[in-house]
Amino acid sequence: MDETRPPSRLFALRGPDQRAELMLGALVCATVGLLIAMIVFVFAKGWPSFQHNGLSWFSAGGNVNDQLSSILTSGESGDASNYTLHAWPLLWSTFLVTGIAVAIAFVTSLLVSVFIVEFAPEWMRNILQPVVRLLASVPSVIYGLLGVLVLVPFIGNHLVGESSKNSVAHVVQIGGYGLGTAVLILTVMIAPLCISIFCDGLRAVRRGWIEGSLAVGVNRWRTFWKIAVRTARPALVAGIVIATARALGEAVMLAMVAGIGFAPNPRDGGIFLVEPAQPLAPTIIKNTDALVSPNGKATLFAIASVLLFSAAMLSFAGWAAKRSMRKYGATA
Repeated sequence: MDETRPPSRLFALRGPDQRAELMLGALVCATVGLLIAMIVFVFAKGWPSFQHNGLSWFSAGGNVNDQLSSILTSGESGDASNYTLHAWPLLWSTFLVTGIAVAIAFVTSLLVSVFIVEFAPEWMRNILQPVVRLLASVPSVIYGLLGVLVLVPFIGNHLVGESSKNSVAHVVQIGGYGLGTAVLILTVMIAPLCISIFCDGLRAVRRGWIEGSLAVGVNRWRTFWKIAVRTARPALVAGIVIATARALGEAVMLAMVAGIGFAPNPRDGGIFLVEPAQPLAPTIIKNTDALVSPNGKATLFAIASVLLFSAAMLSFAGWAAKRSMRKYGATA
């Protein structure tokens, strides 16, 4: 009898653990199922647009704003075959706005994080940390409102001269709404998020490694940069992936300050920074009226499909980059 009691007790103890494990497993399976269902639904709804345009969907040609307007009115005119869209200006604007903002945010956030974690006095650190968290939680519409009321008028009235406006007037009207405004505000939006994640990663580095380097005479800056930052690489990758995903999906603020669909041309010189740029996400916001038309609905879902695919590739790239950094395991 005594020999049979321990197994029964063990089973009784494992019962709640097994139930919790099954519940968590079911929750994970449900989450994955919902994700797959969402991907299939979005791509299925957007497929007619890709089917009618083929690879030309990703090319340049014509005015993308007129094309979107024509697709919108196709529901009223009964033209069920009008799916024509050459989305290169939207794709190029997405790449420029997101890429430039993420690059600037990464460099500035890393330097700020190193300062906060290692060099800032205790009283300053206690102030900066809640301020960074507050900035990271500010709704994007607030940033957009500040951009429209402050930054756009300032750029349009003081930084863009009449000669610059006239030089491209035959192609596009320029002012405060444009690439530079969108990049600046988006950088301010995603930088606090990067700083928060970078700081957590840098704090997770074993302090003994840093103290050992200092003990052999290496200066403080070189020690922290070569040991702490190098060891925190997985956390830096995670932060930049999350920030890039946030930038890709930002719609409200960019719809307010970025301008119309246009492909800014770097060959135009400095005026390139004030040329209008409309990424993919705000295009959906600005054309929600198109959902009443089957053609417009398919077009917006096609745009959403590209955003969803980009986010998936970004996540995969971050995963692959972190796997290659397994030896830096302190913060992975």
